[in-house]
Amino acid sequence: MEDYSLSLGDQSVVEPNIVIQSANLSAENMPSSVRFSVQKGASDSLVSGSTFIQTNVSGLNPDGNTELQILLNMKNGGNAKACGFVVYQNDKLFQSKTFIAKSSSSQKIISSKTDGNEQGQSASVEMAFSPKYNRDEYQLNSYACVYWNFATKDWDTYGCHKEKGTDGFLHCHCNHTTNFAVLMTFKKDYQYPKSLDVLSNVGCALSITGLALTIIFQVVTRKVRKTSVTWVLVSLCISMLIFNLLFVFGIENSNKNLKTSGDVENMDFTDNVVPKTDTISTPNPTCTAVAALLHYFLLVTFTWNTLSAAQLYFFLIRTMKPLPRHFILFISLIGWGVPAIVVAVTVGVVYSQNEKNPQWELEYRQEEICWLAIPESRDVIKSPLLWSFIVPVAIILITNVVIFIIISVKVLWKNNQNLTSTKKVSSTKKIVSTLSVAVVFGITWILAYLMLINDDNIRIIFSYIFCLFNTTQGLQIFILYTVRTKIFQSEASKVLTSLSSAGRMKSLPSMTRPRLRLKMYDFIRTLPTLHEHFRLLEPSVSIEEITLSESDQAKEST
Repeated sequence: MEDYSLSLGDQSVVEPNIVIQSANLSAENMPSSVRFSVQKGASDSLVSGSTFIQTNVSGLNPDGNTELQILLNMKNGGNAKACGFVVYQNDKLFQSKTFIAKSSSSQKIISSKTDGNEQGQSASVEMAFSPKYNRDEYQLNSYACVYWNFATKDWDTYGCHKEKGTDGFLHCHCNHTTNFAVLMTFKKDYQYPKSLDVLSNVGCALSITGLALTIIFQVVTRKVRKTSVTWVLVSLCISMLIFNLLFVFGIENSNKNLKTSGDVENMDFTDNVVPKTDTISTPNPTCTAVAALLHYFLLVTFTWNTLSAAQLYFFLIRTMKPLPRHFILFISLIGWGVPAIVVAVTVGVVYSQNEKNPQWELEYRQEEICWLAIPESRDVIKSPLLWSFIVPVAIILITNVVIFIIISVKVLWKNNQNLTSTKKVSSTKKIVSTLSVAVVFGITWILAYLMLINDDNIRIIFSYIFCLFNTTQGLQIFILYTVRTKIFQSEASKVLTSLSSAGRMKSLPSMTRPRLRLKMYDFIRTLPTLHEHFRLLEPSVSIEEITLSESDQAKEST
């Protein structure tokens, strides 16, 4: 194509994807330079009249309408009789093995050639390229001045270097003539989210506090309560506690504080190396590690949700059959081991498929936050998010919902004559017991799938509901599995009584304290509205008590 450009005389050939133009050089009046310009058009296609040649010019002179410009400097003593220029609309004919283009930026290729002695390097070129890319999505990071090496069939930088300019164009200089281009690299202009809002911060803080207190209470009072569900609940609380801590302190990517200007004047002009890809990002191994840990502990939480459901199923439905041998050890290996295998395999597969890509991390996690990457619509099936999180969680939630319905119908809302603890239970306590099971089973995470609805108003409503229920899940567990227990209520009542007695001892005479205390107690008990709140401090039936009662009867029957 370059040789053909020398044979057109002063004519040109214009097609939508290519322009060929040449100029004859007079031996008597040899021009010192030839400038070829390509003007911007209304579309990406090349049109007639968008290119022109000028001779004997002083240098490059791009303006606002210039897309690219090349200046052919003729050396003294050259024997060139013609010069030709070729502009390619895109790089489809120049498929690189080292440079991978991921962005949608247009890449024009320009070629200059003379019919002089190539061994004598009869000409050098200067070029100015107007960077054309999606400025709403990307920031220009750097560029490389390259030519097409026909020997290696790839881009090369030999004899080319970058030159600094102040006009916003990308300037290059090469000491030979052939096909030239600029390989631009971009930093994606990520829209980093704002810090966690007040609702998320308050909810997570309450959950962290509630989970920590629940763990302490379950461990300290295990012998007193004589319950066998402690290890399952404690494991669930530990995984949720660590997940909440990582979410609060590690979900934000520290790269959000790095600022890049994207100005051509501030680039490094000393380094001219062929890049491996046109989109780059600042590596952040810490964010990748946090994403993997969040992935792991959230899967652990869901796994323990299901194991809690399985254990309650054995206790409440299969009451006449003993638990399998080494049941606790078995579920512990599942609860902590299976999620580790899933995360390790996911990271390993992603790395093995993208080991040559220095930005392989972004195939696993997002850049905006330290969490699993959201795939593009065409890559959903291959997405790690789908196979290592969405599908497993969906299976877990379906299993938990089925067990939840079975337990609710056959135990919680059915008066079983064999269980004295469920003969006379009010509807309020049944509702509370049902909520207790729903919280431990993670049923509220179904709201996350409702957030996928296309309607923005409905999605926002479910987002707030999801945030309210799931950020406070630890607090719900604390209220339902710690505050409602007889031991906690008894100890809390003693503390409140001692504090109240100490305060009254300082303000009232000794003879009037007991009598006034009884009168105040009787007065409060007579108020209907306050009486209902007062009943919250009275012992109530809980899932844990039902479990103990049934397990005791199972032992007696065996």
